[in-house]
This record gives sequence, C-alpha cells and structure tokens, in this order.
Amino acid sequence: MSTVKRIIEDSLERVEVDEFLAEEYEQAGYGGITLTKTPLGSQINLFAMRPGRVIGKRGRAIKAASAKLEEELGLPNPQITVIEVEVPELNPRIMASRVANALERGVHFRRAVFWSLNRIMDSGAIGCEIILKGPLRSARSRFEKVVEGYVPKSGDPALRYVKTATIHVKMKRGVLGVTVNIVSPEARFPDKVDLSELPEIQVKPPVEEAETEVIEKEETEVMEEEEEKSEAPTIEEPEEEKTPKSEEAKAEEETSKAEEKETEEQISEPESERKTEAEKVLETPEDAAEDSGEEKEPETQIEEEPTETDTVPSESEDKPDLKSESKEDVQIDEIEEQPESEEEE
Repeated sequence: MSTVKRIIEDSLERVEVDEFLAEEYEQAGYGGITLTKTPLGSQINLFAMRPGRVIGKRGRAIKAASAKLEEELGLPNPQITVIEVEVPELNPRIMASRVANALERGVHFRRAVFWSLNRIMDSGAIGCEIILKGPLRSARSRFEKVVEGYVPKSGDPALRYVKTATIHVKMKRGVLGVTVNIVSPEARFPDKVDLSELPEIQVKPPVEEAETEVIEKEETEVMEEEEEKSEAPTIEEPEEEKTPKSEEAKAEEETSKAEEKETEEQISEPESERKTEAEKVLETPEDAAEDSGEEKEPETQIEEEPTETDTVPSESEDKPDLKSESKEDVQIDEIEEQPESEEEE
C-alpha cells in the first residue's frame, strides 16, 4: 500500500472515531481526541470538561466505549485515557458546542457569538474568529463572521498554532454551521520579536556644548583638589597655648591667698594667745621678749626682692599709715622714760 493511501485511511479512521466519541460523550463536555497507533494497539487521548462522566462507575462507561470501538470500527485493542481540560474557553470544540446549544435554545445568533468571543479573549487568547453559516434570518443562506485579535490565515503558524473546530446545528429553517478558530497564548510567530530579555539601556538627554564645558571644568577642579589633598602631608595642629595671665590678675591672686592664710592662722590660735590689735601696737619688742622669757637675738635684716605687687601703685601708698605713726610715738616715750628709771636705781 502506498503512503498516500495509508495517510487517507488513517485520517478517515480518526474522523470516524472522533464523531463516535462526540455523540457518546456530548454531555461530558467533549473536547476532541488524539489517535496514535502502536504495535500493541491504538492509544486514544480523550479531552473532556467532566472526566467523571466519561469514566463512569468503576470504569464501566469507558470499557463499554472501548468495546464498541473494537467491534464497530475495527480498532485493534483501543486504550482510552481521559484528560481534563483546564481552560475550556481555549478549546474550540467546547466553545463551538456552547454556541450550538445556545442557538438550539432560541438565543439570538449575534448574542451567542459575541458572548463566546468575549469569553475566549478574556481567557488570554491571542486571536479568535467565529463564523456562522446558513439560513440565519430567511430561507436564503448567508454567513456572519466575528474576529478579534490576530489570526494568521496562511503559512506554518496557521497550521501549527491555530486550532479549528466545526459543529452543525439543525434548526427549523435548515442546518447551520458553527466554525471557531482560536490562537492559543503559547503561539510564537516569526514576525513577533520579544525584546523583554534584553538589558535596559539608559539614554541621557542631549546637553548643549556650553553646559558640557562647564561640567568638565567642574570635574577637573574637583579632581585637582582631591589630588592636592592626597599629596599634601598631614600636619598636626599644635594645641592652643594658654594665654598668659596679666600682672594685675597675678597680684590679686597672691593677695587673696595671703589673706586666706592669715585667717586660717587666726582661727588655729587659742583664745589666750590672741591679742587685740591695740595691744600688739603698744607692745614693744623688749616686752615681748620679757613675756616669753627669751633673750633678744640680733635681728638680721633680709633684703626682700621687690614683687610685682610692689610695682603696682595702690591707694594705700598715697594715704598716710596712722598705725605706724602711733607706734613711733610710743617708742619715743619709752626711750625718754628709760634714763629716769636708771637714775632712780
């Protein structure tokens, strides 16, 4: 047998099996088949919306269908596997059967066609075409075609990616034919190039020449400053030297310290030893020696260096010291009295 005759026989056999199973499982949402022959038998993949109705209780329905195929059509050892259709809106056979059922129930043909078209496009199809032929309004035949999206008509994409299904409906005026063409979202066309994988290129807007020169100058200046900073040695900044105090401030500090010492000494002396200022003024160095019972020691004069306080003029120098004058008068009176006491002795 020639290959051409074999291809024709295989295609006729596929159509017979398809029509038989479509009538058998019309209520189960029949969506088509794929037939492959093997040395062990014929493998049939059946697509349906409701696989439970195809299989039946304990697989009785599917066993009965496989027996009928073997007896009536003469298929050797048919093995049927049921596959559930995940998205029925993308299956042209299911959508064509829905349009046909709507026409049988008396729905207006335009309403049925547009309803199915919107459902198909909402499910993600690239393109869809629905053609309705026959006596639509009168006895005279005409056709109504509705298209949305992109549907190729020729070439390899039309054969590979476009799914087609046709169903005939018996009406009062005659037989109507419903043809549905759907382009699945998985289709890839040679004229449609996808550039989503390419990296994004950031394009800078054009800048005037003057602005570019200014920007370049600023960049060069910044670079030169950075180089100078990097080349220049790091110099440790000396700590701030303490500002020398003025002479007046030093003199004030010394006087305040001396006053504090005097007050401390006065506080530390007992009350018996404390003398009033008037007694200290009247007391002579000889009396002080007699009271203490010590012999007089020759006084050594120590020349004191002039301090900063001596250089500073003060108001006390201008005013005469009354205490010193009174001490001198007392000493003169004592010296006059001494010879009189010697004569009496």
